[in-house]
Amino acid sequence: MSQAAEALELAIPVEPGDIDQMGHVNNVAYLRWVQPVAAPLLAAILCFATSIATNAQPKTGEWQLLFDGKSLQGWRETPFAGRGEVRVSNGMIVLGAGMPMTGVTWTGSFPRSNYEVRLEGARLEGSDFFASMTFPVQDSFCTWVTGGWGGDIVGLSSIDGWDASDNETRSYFNFEKGRWYALRLQVAGDRIMAWIDDRPIIDVAIEGRSVGLRYGEIKLSAPFGFASYATTGGLRKIEYQLLRPAGAKP
Repeated sequence: MSQAAEALELAIPVEPGDIDQMGHVNNVAYLRWVQPVAAPLLAAILCFATSIATNAQPKTGEWQLLFDGKSLQGWRETPFAGRGEVRVSNGMIVLGAGMPMTGVTWTGSFPRSNYEVRLEGARLEGSDFFASMTFPVQDSFCTWVTGGWGGDIVGLSSIDGWDASDNETRSYFNFEKGRWYALRLQVAGDRIMAWIDDRPIIDVAIEGRSVGLRYGEIKLSAPFGFASYATTGGLRKIEYQLLRPAGAKP
C-alpha cells in the first residue's frame, strides 16, 4: 500500500556572507542550515518507524493483549441507542445495563480469518446476554451470543439467515450471576468453534454457507466488539492470536 509522502520544508534566509568566492555555500553556513532541520527530521523518522511497528502483523501463535486492565485504550463505546455506562473497574471493562444494548468496539486492526480469541466474561447483573462477541469471518461478520433469549441460549447469529436461537449452533448453558467464565472462539478455515471453560460449545462448518449479522444495531459492533443486553456484563483478559492456515508449512 502506497502513501503520499509529505515534504519536510524549512525556510532559511541566505545571507551574503554565506556564499564563498566560488559562489558556493561555505561549510560553516551549511552546518548552520542543517542543524534546525535535523531535529524535526529525526522526529518524523521515529514517528514513521513507530507507525510501522504498530501496524505490523503479529507472529502466528503469539497472544496479543487487547485490554490492559486499566483503560479503554484501543476501544470505543459502541454507539447503541439507549446504551448504558461503559467503565473500567477492578481490572475489567464493565458494560452497564442498556436499553437495550451496551458495548465496546475495537478500533485497531484485527484479522478476518485464522485466529483465536480468548477472554473471561461475567454476568454481573441482569438476565440476558452479557459478553456477546461480534467478530470477522472473512468478508462478513457474525455474533457469538452468550446467554441470550432469556439468559441461557448460546449460539451464532446468523447462519444462513437464522439466529442463534433457531440454527444448529444453539445450545443451553446456565450462567451463574457473578461467576467468571473462560470464553474462547476460533475462526479457522471453513469452521467456527467455541468453548466455555474448555467445554466445546460450537463446531460448525461454514463453507458454502451464508454467515452474517442479525438485523439491527448489532452491526455497530463490527468488525470486532462485545455487547450486553439490558444486563451488566464484565470483560477481562481479552487476547487474540493468529492461527496457521490449514496446510500451511510451519
